[in-house]
Amino acid sequence: MHVLLTGATGYIGSAVLKGLIQGGHSVTALVRTEDAADRLRGTDVDAAVGDMRDAGFITALAQKVDAVIHTATTGDGHKAAAERTLTDAVIAGLGDTGKPFIRTGGILVYGQGEDITEASPRRAPSFVAWRDAMDIPTLQAPGIRSILIEPGVAYGYGHGIPNLVSRAEITEGDGPALILLGEGNQHWTTVHVDDLAALYILALEKAPHGSTYLGVNGHNPTARELGEAASRVRGLGGRVAPETAAETIARLGAFGEALLLSQQATGRAARELGWTPTRPTLIDEINAGTYTN
Repeated sequence: MHVLLTGATGYIGSAVLKGLIQGGHSVTALVRTEDAADRLRGTDVDAAVGDMRDAGFITALAQKVDAVIHTATTGDGHKAAAERTLTDAVIAGLGDTGKPFIRTGGILVYGQGEDITEASPRRAPSFVAWRDAMDIPTLQAPGIRSILIEPGVAYGYGHGIPNLVSRAEITEGDGPALILLGEGNQHWTTVHVDDLAALYILALEKAPHGSTYLGVNGHNPTARELGEAASRVRGLGGRVAPETAAETIARLGAFGEALLLSQQATGRAARELGWTPTRPTLIDEINAGTYTN
């Protein structure tokens, strides 16, 4: 397929780009700057320089491809409006063709839960509450094959959210310890970025219209377990120091509030589609020094 990919130079998007190329698909990558386009040159990828909020430009691009995969984010306080503009433009461009449109959500929309599935109630924290007005209507959009992938905490190659734990500040004085996010008892759902990319490719090729998949590998460590592993690798003997929820939120705002949620999930629906995560767990990656060196 000829795929329009947003976020191709980002963390998840770059892994999806690699997977698409390895799978024999051709790619037009939407990038924001000429510098980003330069990074893609020589990779058999066509770069289209523009903004995801330019509706006419996005619609024109979508009209020329067989599928759209959206992994980009604006990285500012206008995410909701940008997502709405891009989504409407893609749907208009794909028209009544049945072509696939894969969007990236996130498991945080389900709030706290010990056995989260795609059918769980959505109790989104403020950080991602705007997604409620986007995800379900887009999945129900007629004329296209709409798919939503909701990743957990993506990791791999030393990047991503785990660095907030593994590279955290250290307490001063005798017996220095790694400072945790809150008490550290919250579970995080996790997924290696390369396994996650494989799910996108599988969904592109096989997932039915209106389907949602949690992108999680079933490994749900606590923030304390992650911190203790990082503490050992950093020579602190596994010592960790909790902070209050209020202190975490004061440091990180609404994002910190979201990171204090305890979530567990297995990603069973994705496995039923044929997805098999094979990469090392996040604990394995930390123990190997990927997140501390």
